Amino acid sequence: MAAHYDVIVIGAGAAGLMCAATAGYRGRRVLVIDHANKPGKKILMSGGGRCNFTNLNSTPANFLSDNPHFCISALKRYTPQHFLDLVDRHGVEYEEKAPGQLFGKHSAKDILNVLLTECEWAGAEIRLKTHIRNIAATEPGYRLTTGSGSISCDSLVVACGGLSIPTMGASGFGYDIARQFGLTVLPTRAGLVPFTLHPELKEQLAPLSGISCPVDVSCRKEHFREPMLVTHRGLSGPSMLQISSFWQPGDPLAINLLPTCSAREDLLALRSNKPQSTVAHYLAQHLPKRFAAAFNDLHGWTGPLQGYKNSDIEQVAATLNQWAIKPAGTEGYRTAEVTLGGVDTRQLSSKTMATLARPDLYFIGEVVDVTGHLGGHNFQWAWASGVAAGGDA
Repeated sequence: MAAHYDVIVIGAGAAGLMCAATAGYRGRRVLVIDHANKPGKKILMSGGGRCNFTNLNSTPANFLSDNPHFCISALKRYTPQHFLDLVDRHGVEYEEKAPGQLFGKHSAKDILNVLLTECEWAGAEIRLKTHIRNIAATEPGYRLTTGSGSISCDSLVVACGGLSIPTMGASGFGYDIARQFGLTVLPTRAGLVPFTLHPELKEQLAPLSGISCPVDVSCRKEHFREPMLVTHRGLSGPSMLQISSFWQPGDPLAINLLPTCSAREDLLALRSNKPQSTVAHYLAQHLPKRFAAAFNDLHGWTGPLQGYKNSDIEQVAATLNQWAIKPAGTEGYRTAEVTLGGVDTRQLSSKTMATLARPDLYFIGEVVDVTGHLGGHNFQWAWASGVAAGGDA
């Protein structure tokens, strides 16, 4: 006889562990299975190893989806404060590094341990290094054939993530399960990911590598005002990661290097008041010194401002306040923090995450077409969707 559980959760990540604990506390017999050798691998690497576990300002407006209203119900019922209360109960120290962005003070292990402890207290079993060979619908429930034998369940929860960071074990298995049971999977692509540049521009920007500066970047009517980092491969930093989720191949980026200044007005005033001053002097006052010097050299802005015509100043100002760059592409799933697209939420209950056609089959977390902005929002979706499914499965 195959071992039988009330609930089997596929995926020992943030959403899966949260779901398992929630279902376990309801008295359900729960098994979490994962092909990895450790639970919560992406939790451990997130936030520079300290886990940006939520965002106090998280709202449905911080999420992308082809069905934007879907996430509202789960996010309203399990808020950042709910998870913060959980963290507090476990005595985990945390800090707010940027407005609303909460990180573990010491290590992401503290956040993972909260989830593992909750699963233990709730009686949820976790089985690692378990490969699923086949999933079959039974009446009722499901039978899973694994490398170590068959197991069955009344409710099946798919929480095995997306395609981002394959070195952590990411795969399209969750999408395969969805398709097996007749669900539509929307096209996927890498999100929250650095940009690559065409060889000529990459070479030109090489002197700027390693320098970060605050910018306002816009694309497709979206914009983000956060730091940009020039790397030896291209453009990264929070602003670039954020806008990458909206960018499509071929789109230009408009980068305002001086988001708090009107370069045109400043330069005209400087030419009038200090005609011997230069564009380089102006940039050095507003940008990191090495960035200012290299960017000035890149554009060949030489000589005192008194030698610049109005049209010259207009051109300089346009470059500073709306620097147009067309990326070659992105670094792809290899370094992407999230996967955009996924299981079409129109086929799921927004209250329970169950499929409408099969109310004993659930999809939660990154495998679903709900993707948050950078800054803790994706973890909040993991917690909220996990609790929604765990409260019903």
